[in-house]
Amino acid sequence: MSTPAAGHGKSTRPGRAAGHRPEVFSELERAAWGGLIAIQGGLMRRVAEDLEQNSRLTHPEFEVLLRLSWRPDRRARIQDLAGQSHLTRSGMSRVVERLERKGLVTRSRAMEDGRGANAELTPAGADRLAGAARHHIAFVRRQFLSRFRDEELRTLAALLARANEASRTDQNADHM
Repeated sequence: MSTPAAGHGKSTRPGRAAGHRPEVFSELERAAWGGLIAIQGGLMRRVAEDLEQNSRLTHPEFEVLLRLSWRPDRRARIQDLAGQSHLTRSGMSRVVERLERKGLVTRSRAMEDGRGANAELTPAGADRLAGAARHHIAFVRRQFLSRFRDEELRTLAALLARANEASRTDQNADHM
């Protein structure tokens, strides 16, 4: 089991072999990291293909609609949406522009500072998301979630939450 290193938010693994070369992955690290890369690449490719084929939405478009639907006011700053995805701010802005042309979101100037922009889910966007989500959820369950028992999903969720939190903490420290 990993434990946080003092003050760093990083983990250490007890029992690490002496003489470990830091520039080379151990077998365990290679299996974990390689497995993550393989599943992420293959699964995201299949998800993207399925969304395009069945919902006529790109994966980033679906993600924006989904994230907006999770917010009580169905609105978010574009830079915040970008920070929650793999897209840059300008990439996210282009996704929002495409969704706006489709009538699925509206874009407005951020009132907090007048500099940023907000994206807001429209009723048409909520309807499109609801239709896409039904198929998408069944697809994700079939392709990924069904391969795990509930206890394994709880463990996976906890591990991913810890990795995501550490990533956000590291990213915030990099920008200070």
